[in-house]
Amino acid sequence: MNAREALQALKDGNGRYVDELRRHGSGVDAGRRLHLTDGQNPLAVVIGCSDSRVPVEIIFDQGLGDLFVIRVAGNIVRTSQIESVEFAVAELGTPLVVVLGHEGCGAVTAAVEELRSDTPPLELRLPTLMESLRPVVEPLLEGGAPPPPEFIDTVVRANVKHAVATLRESSPLVAGKEAAGDLLLVGAEYALGGGEVVFLG
Repeated sequence: MNAREALQALKDGNGRYVDELRRHGSGVDAGRRLHLTDGQNPLAVVIGCSDSRVPVEIIFDQGLGDLFVIRVAGNIVRTSQIESVEFAVAELGTPLVVVLGHEGCGAVTAAVEELRSDTPPLELRLPTLMESLRPVVEPLLEGGAPPPPEFIDTVVRANVKHAVATLRESSPLVAGKEAAGDLLLVGAEYALGGGEVVFLG
């Protein structure tokens, strides 16, 4: 499966999920488990948020072995995520990388509140998360006016685009394969209520 076919498979799967026409167990049976003991060939890498409302395999209606999923609060891209992507791309031949954000992201909301007030809204400080989100949030907060209600989702999309750019800039492997046409790197946003995934750009 090439990158475009893999992307279409994700779009089709999300369409089934939204329409409540999921495959109902197809791809997660004992036969599939046994088949995968010989190796894996996932069609896509997805860097998603750890949020329990965004279960990647479910929202794309995929089974065992179909997706190489990396989940971290705020779908941020740091060294460990980059190396995980490189492993899937280089060793498993995965042709598609998706950075998936979602509306109402709690990590993004916390970062916005902390950077607006210089006071962490969470009992536990999350310095790595804040450091990763700072270059996304600060330019959008310039001017000092209170952000509009839709501001968080604006930051979510900006964060996805920043993560895509970080992958491209930080990994010669990813950038090289993308330039050669062997890899597709895209961003996406998930709607919590409707279940739709919108691919960005």
